[in-house]
Amino acid sequence: MKHNPIGLRGIEFTEFASPDTDYMHQVYTAFGFSHLKRHKTRDISYYNQNDIHFLLNHQRAGFSAEFARQHGPAICSMGWRVDNAEYARAEAIRRGARAADPTRTDLPYPAIYGIGDSLIYFIDRWGPQGNIYQSDFEPLEKPQHVPDLGFIAIDHLTNNVYKGTMERWASFYKEVFGFEEVRYFDIKGQKTGLISYALRSPDGSFCIPINEGKDDNNNQIDEYLTQYHGPGVQHIAFLTNDLLASLDGLDRSVIDTLDISEHYYDEVFQRVPHVAEDHQRIHDHQVLVDGDERGYLLQIFTRNLFGPIFIEMIQRHDNQGFGEGNFQALFESIERDQQRRGVL
Repeated sequence: MKHNPIGLRGIEFTEFASPDTDYMHQVYTAFGFSHLKRHKTRDISYYNQNDIHFLLNHQRAGFSAEFARQHGPAICSMGWRVDNAEYARAEAIRRGARAADPTRTDLPYPAIYGIGDSLIYFIDRWGPQGNIYQSDFEPLEKPQHVPDLGFIAIDHLTNNVYKGTMERWASFYKEVFGFEEVRYFDIKGQKTGLISYALRSPDGSFCIPINEGKDDNNNQIDEYLTQYHGPGVQHIAFLTNDLLASLDGLDRSVIDTLDISEHYYDEVFQRVPHVAEDHQRIHDHQVLVDGDERGYLLQIFTRNLFGPIFIEMIQRHDNQGFGEGNFQALFESIERDQQRRGVL
């Protein structure tokens, strides 16, 4: 049995805070998330698609509002499923985590501080015994149902941190929660670079890669840190079983994806020859492909959507990687986007 000291069972929710909640609502619904409920006592909206749960915090005072004032549009907290929330908090603190003062948090769940002083809440009401959306939220009079685009879960959340702190934050996840290191990357673009650890949760349900930049301060990680005013979540990856169908339904008037060099498709299907999906549709959607002899994955990235935060969409076929074979193409695509925006 893997070492799982706090009884972690997966991601329950991700909470966003933003001064422009109308735009956030537009993006959520463009991705196929329905606006269904509102918190009974707080100005917090609930969006859902399969096992992805988003909270959008509209409060004008309190932790999330202050977080958004500091960072702009931000992922201010996550809720993690655990067997026992109070035990999980106590054990995390015993292992070195910093306790969050319950009088200063917006939600009434045991919490600690994570990267960039975001919050990690511990939630033990989930599954067959009921959940917080049943007990703590109420249905909207006019819920906004939108077509499901097939996004089923959060695959990973990638964090950007300051140079020299990646090891410390990797140790935080490993020592406090029992995460395991599954990948190490050292990526060099045309002008900039980054290094990254990828860590998998002890229950195996999600990953947290951690990036830090290298070389000059115009690299993608340092640009994020400057714009975000500190470390935090750079992107969230939505898992789907049919990426091309998900993209067919995506509202492109709201969601724009990175452009990929035409030369990428000259050889990718030789490098990964066993891709079952239609190659022309992959090319038309500018989807990236990676894999090995055991399996493959399809992935695509949006441009920045919320401040410097973007979304990845990913489909896995017996492959648990992060698209290592695509890193060069992706990194250079982001550099081109930086050049387009005048950063490089």
